[in-house]
Amino acid sequence: MHIKDSARLSYHYITEKDADFLWELDQDELVMKYISGGKKSSKEDIRDIFVPRFQAYSNPALGWGLWRVETLAEKESIGWVLVRPFGFFTQHPESDNMELGWRFKRHTWGNGYATEAAQTIKDALYDIGVEKFSAIANPENSASINIMKKLGMTFSHELEYIDKLFHETVVVYTN
Repeated sequence: MHIKDSARLSYHYITEKDADFLWELDQDELVMKYISGGKKSSKEDIRDIFVPRFQAYSNPALGWGLWRVETLAEKESIGWVLVRPFGFFTQHPESDNMELGWRFKRHTWGNGYATEAAQTIKDALYDIGVEKFSAIANPENSASINIMKKLGMTFSHELEYIDKLFHETVVVYTN
């Protein structure tokens, strides 16, 4: 699957070759606040945990995986958008419900990039037949929840999210 450029952004499928970019993004405590409590990822964490996890659900033909987001004007890689079946690492993955997630460099926050990128990717998936989308967030992560609302998602429920790496209560938004 190919994602066409949006007004300000371009999209590139992430592979293990992007490990340095993934590590760089995780070096800001505020970026990581609602993901790991502010703990920065080590290069070993990226190589040994994060890369194998996204490779497990990567399917370029269906658009599943991570999409690097780059500004068209500056050609700066500013973040990524995740696409995978909802609950992929849990006991009950939903292949007809695509989870969207995002992580962006702090200096880009407030410019609408995450919303633009997630909407562009959501639209591309819709064009190939995906009709249901969900996103999860820490209940205190008002910025991500606002993005979910801008994507047309509404609060669905709270969920005790459990997989091999995570165990936390999250809010689920869906459309």
